[in-house]
Amino acid sequence: MVDTFHQFIRASLSDENLQIALDANAEKRISARAQALSSLSGDWTDLRARARRVRLEVVNHLDEYLDQFISQAESNGIKIHLAANANQTVEFVLDITKENQAKLIAKSKTMVSEEIGLNHALEAAGLQVVETDLGEYIIQLRGEPPAHIITPAVHLRKEQVGDTFKEKLGVPYTADVASMTATARERLRQTFLDADIGVSGVNFGVAENGTLCLVTNEGNGRMVTTLPRVHIALMGIERLVPNMEDLALMIELLPRSATGQKMTVYTTLITSPRKLDDPDGPDQRHLILVDNGRRAMRESPLAEGLLCIRCGACLNACPVFGEIGGHAYVNERGETSTYPGPIGSIVSPGLFGQEEFGRFARASTLCGACKDACPVDIDLPKLLLRVRAGGVTVNSKEKKRSIPLHVNLGLKFYTWMSIGAKRYSNAFKLAGWLSKVVSPKSAWLRLPGFTGWGYSKDLPRPNLRPFRERWVGQKVDADYSRIPNTDPKEKLSPLLDKAQIPSDEEDLIQRFASELTALGGEITLCRSHELGDRIFEQLQKDEITSVISWDKRKLPAGLVDSLQSKGIHVSHEFNSEIKAGISGAEAAIAETGTLVLTLEKGKPHFVSLIPEIHFAVLKASDIAQNLPQVFTSTKVKDASMTALISGPSRTADIEMTLTIGVHGPRQVHVFCLQE
Repeated sequence: MVDTFHQFIRASLSDENLQIALDANAEKRISARAQALSSLSGDWTDLRARARRVRLEVVNHLDEYLDQFISQAESNGIKIHLAANANQTVEFVLDITKENQAKLIAKSKTMVSEEIGLNHALEAAGLQVVETDLGEYIIQLRGEPPAHIITPAVHLRKEQVGDTFKEKLGVPYTADVASMTATARERLRQTFLDADIGVSGVNFGVAENGTLCLVTNEGNGRMVTTLPRVHIALMGIERLVPNMEDLALMIELLPRSATGQKMTVYTTLITSPRKLDDPDGPDQRHLILVDNGRRAMRESPLAEGLLCIRCGACLNACPVFGEIGGHAYVNERGETSTYPGPIGSIVSPGLFGQEEFGRFARASTLCGACKDACPVDIDLPKLLLRVRAGGVTVNSKEKKRSIPLHVNLGLKFYTWMSIGAKRYSNAFKLAGWLSKVVSPKSAWLRLPGFTGWGYSKDLPRPNLRPFRERWVGQKVDADYSRIPNTDPKEKLSPLLDKAQIPSDEEDLIQRFASELTALGGEITLCRSHELGDRIFEQLQKDEITSVISWDKRKLPAGLVDSLQSKGIHVSHEFNSEIKAGISGAEAAIAETGTLVLTLEKGKPHFVSLIPEIHFAVLKASDIAQNLPQVFTSTKVKDASMTALISGPSRTADIEMTLTIGVHGPRQVHVFCLQE
């Protein structure tokens, strides 16, 4: 009898639309990742080894780091809730919604919420829950679970999305990706403005100072953590790093592995709720730390799976996932697992049980591509074999699956046959002769279905002459001069050479300008006395007569007065209708083209988030070389919230088609002051 998992696999293999969508995802993700890794500031092997050590340190000393993180976060004003399981997590969220009389909840993408079934529970309680990530929004309209950790709608083609929008939103059918993205932007804008509560995930928590880090591309992550008066963050207890330097390392590896970017468009650092002088941000921040099987998994042979930083690189590299997609990973009831692919085949049985999810590990070639792609060097093939062997969970109530008699006898016979050299050699020759008799014209053998291999796997026909016999006596010409010198003293990383960052200001400006324009941003170099004229010229070009801005005292002297004298109306109040916003920048990062904006009095974040066009004024002297310099600065550590912005908002959630301008600004224009 074919089980449910096999049925879904067969259905996936026969789905033409799915096959086209998965092929496009794998091709673009893998090539983008390879290009992004070539720009690393150090050697990939060294950096992933460091990242692995950081994650091992946290998992091995989880209680100590959790205690430190909780203490720091609470002292910052974040309300901490410890949830042992999915039910308790849902109860905490429901309690917070009741306390705040909430009706509308805006969510950014969070795998923990999928893991615990949060949306269904909130909707059952009468709450309106809206997914705001474009991919999540699409699958919510379709009533489907995510098909990928990073790209929820990876299984859909643009025509299918067009049909969904026509049916669910009542808009005319179109398969134009830009038009569909604009529709989502328009429909979700009011949700952000009206939401009582914003719910997000957390990519990393920093133990030394209680900071939460979120990485997103579309702008919805910033929206739900900035605009509603209450913010609820969900975080697995293992998603910690010791300090800001370690966070910088993770941020250097995560976007490159996940989406092939040097930095996501928005990296948000949250340290506290809105402070007394802060112009915006939630009055309450709640963090729910979710166990839900993680402590038990830590005590199991699958503990290494907790190192995962949820980049999805192993899914993109896996040849099996590339053929069947995420929705094929189902239990016997046909329910899709939250975590598919190689890492899902470890995490799902590790967190939720071997009996229900252990079969996933057999959907693997054990080729090792997943291990090669992993930015924290998880030995996924080894863990997959452990799942296949069984008995990997701590849950003592779980039944061990009995081995069928024919499999047990077959394994015992194979063991007896293989431990003797002559027996093995003779058996190999016999198998080769029999296969030639049974299937003389084929190089493959199809085993009976009852073996478990007969559904979809073929075996190469054994050769009549074993490898040893064919090798002996052959002459081998080896050119050892072509083997590279592996002396570590003489080995120099080519990646390190490429990524050397210049130190003088002029070169930093050029590097920053090059990276920003590559992201779709624009830059104008000018002097302070030219700034008002340059911005006015751009406003005229875009036919803009009204802007919102930071407080005039937080911008270069005379800028606001200059614009007002030219007929530009400048407001410092929140206004969702105004097309352009003008902010300063605390700093910038040359190697990624990133702006750094901290939240403080007179510097509202809505200025760089709500309008379609973001003008940012940057002093050339404030351009830093790299991410660690910014993350370890006092300004960033002390701010209640910091936004790192790398170009206009973007998405590739529909058929891997890059589209600019989702929920955040469509244009980012930097005016760099050279003094």
